[in-house]
Amino acid sequence: MELLADDIVPEYARDVKHEAREFAEEYIAPNAEEYFREATYPEDILEAGQDAGLVAQDLGEDLGGRGFDVVQMLAVAEEWFRADAGIALTLQLASFGAEIVEAHGTDDQKEEYLRPVAEGDQITGLAVSEPDTGSDLSGMQTTAEKDEETGEWVLNGEKYWIGNGVEGDWLTVYARTGDDEDNRYGNHSLFIVPTDTEGYDAEHIPEKMGMRASKQAHIVFDDCRIPDENLVGYEGAGFMLLAEFFNHGRTVVAGHGLGLAAAAIEEAWEFVHGREEFGRTIADFQAVQHGLADMRMEFESARALTYRAAEKVRDGDDAGLWAAMAKTKATEVATDCAEQGMQFHGGRSILTDRRIARVYRDVRIPVVYEGANEIQRNLIYRQS
Repeated sequence: MELLADDIVPEYARDVKHEAREFAEEYIAPNAEEYFREATYPEDILEAGQDAGLVAQDLGEDLGGRGFDVVQMLAVAEEWFRADAGIALTLQLASFGAEIVEAHGTDDQKEEYLRPVAEGDQITGLAVSEPDTGSDLSGMQTTAEKDEETGEWVLNGEKYWIGNGVEGDWLTVYARTGDDEDNRYGNHSLFIVPTDTEGYDAEHIPEKMGMRASKQAHIVFDDCRIPDENLVGYEGAGFMLLAEFFNHGRTVVAGHGLGLAAAAIEEAWEFVHGREEFGRTIADFQAVQHGLADMRMEFESARALTYRAAEKVRDGDDAGLWAAMAKTKATEVATDCAEQGMQFHGGRSILTDRRIARVYRDVRIPVVYEGANEIQRNLIYRQS
């Protein structure tokens, strides 16, 4: 049973998909249980991914990357997340948000900040969510105020759940620069903030139940000063730039769901065909067969939707609608498959060294990040 078959993948994305699978088989899968158990940052695997030309390669060739589009990034994501979600997330977060700078930054910003990421010398991240605000982009309260005497921007506030907040060399930070009640979508801007800037302080969020090899941070900005040239795009454009970026990101998150769903199905299939009860294998029971059939049907429908969505997003064809549908469907199919897989495993499912238990924990996260699925349903309705 080949769940992540090539036939649905556009031909031009198949080579990088094969590269991602080979990398996952060599570096991710064999180390998944150890990194989950130890909850340590997989720096050695990240470096291997950079050396293999698979990390941060959505950045353009002119910057030292390979210019992967959203379809290619999706093909990478499903392979890596099937092997292990925590390690995979670390690899994909190494350039998270850099695409915004590439699309809207100045030539100087791209050369100074993006080239080192594309060449594997630095990693970055995107700081949007806050301790009291997650999906409400227009409600973020971290401020950036212009010091008219120096021309600098002064950041104050907090960010939460930020990948590479500790490990990163710089972040793209979303901050409030206005307070116009009549233009709630024009009150925020994006800034490049080096993590060694005075007034920037970050610490890891305490241990998580899932994706434990990926590290997120709590960041505090205390009169953190950055030069005016670190503004990305123009003042007040932050909301719209993020909305555009998340169409790409949510499609790739759908790939996170596909990989996790595939892992759950594979584990369930292997277990029920090898476990005996009442003198026959569990797979001989019709109820189990129906459960596996439902898992396969839901997975295939999610994958078909996701690859269609990826091409829509790539082509700018109603991107927000398709990204929201793919993200919601694929991540929820992953949770359903993991739940059914746990049920099939019975009491053994609660053993923490079991792959199905790891997948069960991990699937709870993609249904929330990059916009909780309840928010995605709002977008789907409005854009339909």
